[in-house]
Amino acid sequence: MSTASRNSTRIHVDLAGSIHRNLPVAALIEHAISNKEGRMAANGALVAYTGKYSGRTPKDKRIVSEAGVKKDIWWDGNAPMDNEEFTGLVKRVNRALPSKSIYIVDTFAGADPEHRIAVRFVVENAYHALFIRQLLLRPTEDELVDFQPDWTVVDLSREQYARVEEGERRDAIIALKFSERTVIIMGTSYAGEMKKSIFTVMNYLLPKKGIMSMHCSANIGKDGDTALFFGLSGTGKTTLSADPDRELVGDDEHGWSDNGVFNIEGGCYAKCIRLSHESEPQIWNAIRFGSVLENVILDGNRVPDYDDGRLTENTRCAYPIDYMEGALSPSVGGHPKNIIFLTCDAFGVLPPVSRLTPEQAMFHFLNGYTAKVAGTEAGVTEPQATFSTCFGAPFMALHPKVYAELLRDKIAEHGSKVWLVNTGWSGGAYGVGKRMKLSYTRSMINAIFSGEMDDAEFAADPVFGMEVPNSCSDVPTDVLMPRCTWEDQEAYDAKALELKEMFEENFKTYA
Repeated sequence: MSTASRNSTRIHVDLAGSIHRNLPVAALIEHAISNKEGRMAANGALVAYTGKYSGRTPKDKRIVSEAGVKKDIWWDGNAPMDNEEFTGLVKRVNRALPSKSIYIVDTFAGADPEHRIAVRFVVENAYHALFIRQLLLRPTEDELVDFQPDWTVVDLSREQYARVEEGERRDAIIALKFSERTVIIMGTSYAGEMKKSIFTVMNYLLPKKGIMSMHCSANIGKDGDTALFFGLSGTGKTTLSADPDRELVGDDEHGWSDNGVFNIEGGCYAKCIRLSHESEPQIWNAIRFGSVLENVILDGNRVPDYDDGRLTENTRCAYPIDYMEGALSPSVGGHPKNIIFLTCDAFGVLPPVSRLTPEQAMFHFLNGYTAKVAGTEAGVTEPQATFSTCFGAPFMALHPKVYAELLRDKIAEHGSKVWLVNTGWSGGAYGVGKRMKLSYTRSMINAIFSGEMDDAEFAADPVFGMEVPNSCSDVPTDVLMPRCTWEDQEAYDAKALELKEMFEENFKTYA
């Protein structure tokens, strides 16, 4: 303990009761089962249950407000922490370490070696060590010999950070301090907090180098055409980028540099609710030994029941990207030919596919719209509009205009086409209409990639203004025109105008 007392503002990992460094997959699974952190499913995946937090807790994320950083941070979207409180967290970590057995996992973030960072994870759950080992980029044996971290993430998920804020009792914290290149996570067992903390770091570092950081998936066609899929959770980023006819670059986080697009991660984090082999065979087949299932119910034979959402709709699976058939290695591509903004419109009024002008692209990028449906959160009983700027507000460290201007300039420089694809409801709002068929959405995206959409006739949507194609192979014509799918077309008109007004009101924040 004397080492820590000499420098109480630094974390001293050597204080830990025992240290397991860069264990292989099989050993981490053995440790997780021995520690009672998870069970083995019939398909070979490790199944873990995250307890109280089955998703991220954005209310508990903090960035230390310090000289050299605070002038850059987008404080409307990020909550500050002072240096004194962070120092208190460091002391908490150092006091807790002697009683803990910890796992160290060394990784890289950024598939382009020119722009990657080295990240060391110090975690107390073997399941978390396996998760992050599979989700970020795995160094070679030679690279591990002299591995020196640029950033350190300390994840003590069993340590509660009890406090009262604005009259509410809180027990989790995700704190980032840029000057010390350190992240501390306490009080939540949801493993996704680790990967998203590093995404926040990259969202600060990359734009300062003129690189666009993006909450998107990416794939490449046989002719070398790269495509990006922006979207919030549940809109289809992972599903639609998993295309047997295209190579997968990545499913969630990317950078766009002068060299092209590169994956920030080395794995995928797919939603599993209602997963089926028929609709998503590549993801289904990727869930095997070495994968991590979160909050998925097992039947009596340990077979995952992906239709069971009693714990959460946010059931997940983490696996290395090379578990996906057709994954690209290294995970880099050229400049995107097509950029697709995904939205899940539960109001059922947006066209299923439309072409955007550069001005419309900025409007929809800064709005970052999707809709929550009944049952996804406590108190949500009907569709609710959700606006998350840049399709990822919780991870944007800088002001949204920084990312919007970078995207605008790169689209202009490389001639990328931008499309809005609605994977939500058709024929009425949630509860009346039906979710857009995945086969229809895939057909529309295939028409974009093949060039069919370039030759289509378009008409401006009378409410939202974007250009809607009059036809698309393997898609009924009336599906393309959402008003035609509603039995009560006057009700459509009213709901469409309501959503348009919400768009315009939200955009005032950025205009």
